[in-house]
Amino acid sequence: MEYRRILLDGNVTDVVVDGATLVARDGRRVEAEGATHLAPVTPSKIICCHLNHVSRVREFGIELAPAPTYFQKPVSALNAHGGAVVRPSNCRYLNYEGEVAIVIGRSARNIDVADAAHYIAGYSVANDYGLHDFRDTDAGSMLRVKGADTLCPIGPGLVTDWDFRNKAMRTSVNGAVRQDGSTEEMAWDMHYLVADIARLITLVPGDIILSGTPAMSRPVVPGDVVTVEVEGLGTLTNHIVEGPTPVSDQIGAQPTATEEVRSTALGGDWEHRGRRRPLATPPDALPFPQIRPKFQS
Repeated sequence: MEYRRILLDGNVTDVVVDGATLVARDGRRVEAEGATHLAPVTPSKIICCHLNHVSRVREFGIELAPAPTYFQKPVSALNAHGGAVVRPSNCRYLNYEGEVAIVIGRSARNIDVADAAHYIAGYSVANDYGLHDFRDTDAGSMLRVKGADTLCPIGPGLVTDWDFRNKAMRTSVNGAVRQDGSTEEMAWDMHYLVADIARLITLVPGDIILSGTPAMSRPVVPGDVVTVEVEGLGTLTNHIVEGPTPVSDQIGAQPTATEEVRSTALGGDWEHRGRRRPLATPPDALPFPQIRPKFQS
């Protein structure tokens, strides 16, 4: 079952998906393609896993951490299917990151991995945009990199009966595929992430966990249309717009274009990567599956 939230006659309305039609509780029907979508849930917090896909780890030529690490996006960053994603006018490195969003359905605290499924309401498609121009500030917390307004589109809906195993994921820009990955290459699966966070942080209904992105996250520019497609979850599309000129360029940390900024934003396209710490083990020897499923259109 897939649930969505839309604006209907100016009101926030919960609907279920019936083919190409959205059906409200009172029986009203609207075409999905023309509906104004909202994020399918209202979280109290949005927690994101750093590096979880083996292709992403290999792209950066770094060691996989022994356990997942996380950062937060403020709920004010939440966006929806069809929404505009803002790149400030003084920034250059706004990157897409196609991901799967885990949505919590029951309060979870100190639970076992084997029980985590009982606390998940469902899953959605997400795009964990990052504004890497601010990567040199905020003491590594990525508050502004990942937390600026509009940088967390989720949707179009919440799918309750989805099996996350071996599902294809792809991100396209203006119709051209840029990321082509799979949930099978995740080092830590959805249940593990929920249980890990819930050891110390209470998760409540509506909370969102973003599970990580494959390789090939790259910058986009105003005018681009970015689509994230996850097998069995649907398609999330957003367009990039230029934000207003900042009121003052004399307040606080300013955007930068250092080697760290460019090497992160451009990934394997950045030629000066020699300063990165080399892998102790060759990438091809790392214990991860080498085969990913082909995306079923």
